[in-house]
Order: sequence, then C-alpha cells, then structure tokens
Amino acid sequence: MDIPRIFSVSESAHRIHDPFTPEKLATLGAALRLEAGTRVLDLGSGSGEMLCTWARDHGVIGIGIDMSRLFTEQARLRAQELGVADQVEFIHGDATGYVSDDKVGVAACLGATWIGGGVTGTVELLAQSLLTGGIILIGEPYWRQLPTTEDVARGCLADSISDFLTLPELLVSFGRLDYDVVEMVLADQDSWDRYEAAKWLTMRRWLEANPDDEFAKDVRAQLTSEPERYAAYTREYLGWGAFALMAR
Repeated sequence: MDIPRIFSVSESAHRIHDPFTPEKLATLGAALRLEAGTRVLDLGSGSGEMLCTWARDHGVIGIGIDMSRLFTEQARLRAQELGVADQVEFIHGDATGYVSDDKVGVAACLGATWIGGGVTGTVELLAQSLLTGGIILIGEPYWRQLPTTEDVARGCLADSISDFLTLPELLVSFGRLDYDVVEMVLADQDSWDRYEAAKWLTMRRWLEANPDDEFAKDVRAQLTSEPERYAAYTREYLGWGAFALMAR
C-alpha cells in the first residue's frame, strides 16, 4: 500500500502536503483554541506536521493515518525531532473507513476527502470518531474564480468544473449537512507557491541523483510541464481552505 510514486518523489522534501505554510498551520491551531490533552485524529496525515506541531504548541495527543510509507516514516521522525513521540502516533494504512477506538475532540481530513468519496462522505466518516461537541476539520479546494471552460478546469487537474464549488457555495454546503462553520483558514497564492513550486527543485535534484531510474522520464515530463500549468491554471483559479465544523 502506497501513494503514486510521483508524489513520493515531488513532495519528498515537503513537511506540509497542502497549500499551507507553517504560519497558516499555526494560525489554524490557534484559531481552534486547542486545549492540552485534546485528542486529535488526522486522516491522511502526510508527514505529520499538523499533529506534531500542535502537540508541541498546544499539548494535544492523537493519531495520524496515511497511505504513504515515506511520509509516515517522516512523520515519526518529526515527532522525535520535536520531542512529542509520546503524544502522537503515526500509522501507515488506508484511512478509508477508519474510525478511532477512542472518541476525539478534533477529527480532521485536510486535502484527502477522496477517502470518503467527497466532502459529504468524509464528514460522515469523521463524525463517527467525534466526541459530542467536537470539531470536524475539513481541507478542501474551491474555485477562486469559476473556470470559463471545462478545459480550464482540467488545467487545474479537476475532471470537471462540477468537481468543486465556489467558496460561498462550499460554506452553504456545510450548512446543508447540518453543521455550523465555526472557523476557517484559507490558502493564498503565496502559500500555493510554497506547496507547488517547492516540488520543482525537489524533482530537479531527484533527476540529477537518479538519471538512470526508469521513472526519470515521468519526473522529467512533470518538471517540464508543471510550472506553466500551475501558473496558468491552479494559481489563478483554485483556492483551498481548512474549515472547522460543529454539528448543529
């Protein structure tokens, strides 16, 4: 079980696998008013930066689940580096259908709502692990501006314009699920740059170190096409945010 290799290569130097900077992740933790001892579940936990820094800064405890062997190992090393290995646990596994044995105060899925078949299914999944009065945390893209054609949507790596909502529509959709939106922190173009552009140097360094790898042609194709595609499409049209929800 693992993620596609292109992500293991291009995001191998990332600590945050979403268009958030460390500052935005810290802002989100502060905005949630986390108390020491709060149990957090993170489905699709990547390299563990959210759980590890929140354990250090707010005293939370919790579990992260991720399909990537590399990212899970990086998360464990990060926990040791920050001195919080006794507070957080990282499991290599499929987060699809995962329900915590112990109810949590925050149940999160940032940027991996495919595990529940979309936002609605992921909210329903996270709710099964949540204490009464707890917070669900969803990270999801939205259209900053609506694409003019389906080709533009595909340029943003969406299958269709209908894949995502505008920000007002997304907020309304949470209400239709009978949740209040109680906080949000949004990516901006600078934080998108830090997520996307950082991949390019990583890929270039990987190509220099692995010229004879059979995967090199795929990495070269990605490095050649991604800067232009990102600047023309994702950077202009796609937003991303983390949304805190509480059941009504």
